[in-house]
Amino acid sequence: MSRPALPVAISCGEPAGIGPEVAAAAFAALAHEVPMLWLGDPRHLPEGTPHRLVNHASEAADPSPDALPVLAQDFGRPRQPGVADPVHAPQVIEMIARGVALVQDGHALALCTAPIHKKALKDGAGFSHPGHTEYLAALAGVDDVVMMLASDQLRVVPATIHIALDQVPLQLTPRTLRHVIEITHAGLRDLFGIAAPRLAIAGLNPHAGEGGTMGMQERSWINDLVTQMQGEGYGLTGPLPADTMFHAAARARYDAAICMYHDQALIPIKTLDFDKGVNVTLGLPFIRTSPDHGTAFDIAGKGIANPTSMIEAIRMAHRLGQNR
Repeated sequence: MSRPALPVAISCGEPAGIGPEVAAAAFAALAHEVPMLWLGDPRHLPEGTPHRLVNHASEAADPSPDALPVLAQDFGRPRQPGVADPVHAPQVIEMIARGVALVQDGHALALCTAPIHKKALKDGAGFSHPGHTEYLAALAGVDDVVMMLASDQLRVVPATIHIALDQVPLQLTPRTLRHVIEITHAGLRDLFGIAAPRLAIAGLNPHAGEGGTMGMQERSWINDLVTQMQGEGYGLTGPLPADTMFHAAARARYDAAICMYHDQALIPIKTLDFDKGVNVTLGLPFIRTSPDHGTAFDIAGKGIANPTSMIEAIRMAHRLGQNR
């Protein structure tokens, strides 16, 4: 029995940013390929964007080449590109929650979220979450989620994310790293269809500590954790010196790299494939992707935003949803 077609729900994100225009451009690129449903105020789409209002996600179950299906929400007033309006904050948050509900209730295949502006959400609606990922985890009722940045060239997972560098050794614990490895392994298996994932574990210190001369974490616990999990059947290598993990021959030996902190993970993927990187949240009970860029207020409304990351995020959400 074939699975019924379902759309990828796309939350509007910050209206004053480039989210509406890259969503419209992604629709133009993928209209014949992926069923889509945009959640937001249709007045915020670029002028001339072909769209049609729908009352339910089922009305967007098939590709809609002529007009973008929109589940409309009145945001109260139009957007001013480049200037976040706190009045829009409650509706921006509601569009995320509505997208999650659509996926969890089986009315959408996956959720792709456009970038938000956290200060505007805090100023306008008292938004208390550090970011998108944490809010999605709260909506889903899960504690441990993992941020993966993925492209055709590389997949990376930072074990710690938006914290100061001096806090990394404090927050990076055997429990934290084990959970990141477990969630990444399950995501590669269940979403990406990799039966036996190969994970490369980066060292925390230069040269992976070089036997303790450049840091002790590798010797004191990271080596032991890797060895223990190898014995449990995980396909791990490391800890490896991060400066030799990302050239072409090294990347061919693993399916994803587990990195110890934000820049150790994001610098290589943004250098290798800046425009096509996609943010995938692992550990949620639904598929969520996002373009790997922010609101870009400086170019919003000028018609020059590159939609490639949003195109890839929608395409990946569709593919992962079908795999699942």
